[in-house]
Amino acid sequence: MLRIFIVADNIRAAVADRIRQMGEDESGVTAIEYGLIAGAIAVAIIATVISLGGNIKNLFATTGSALTSAGAGAL
Repeated sequence: MLRIFIVADNIRAAVADRIRQMGEDESGVTAIEYGLIAGAIAVAIIATVISLGGNIKNLFATTGSALTSAGAGAL
């Protein structure tokens, strides 16, 4: 009977140690923080592209036309 109590106490101590270790482990928290930062950066990039998309499209169209004109004039 004493063996059962000793084994049960060892299991309880092992579980308590594991729970304490999990409470001290902060590596998962850091990964979540990095994920949130990456998500915020992605949202900022998407918002910038959406707001400037038309202007950039016009800039490339103008530049392409200018290059086409310059290339046609060189031949």
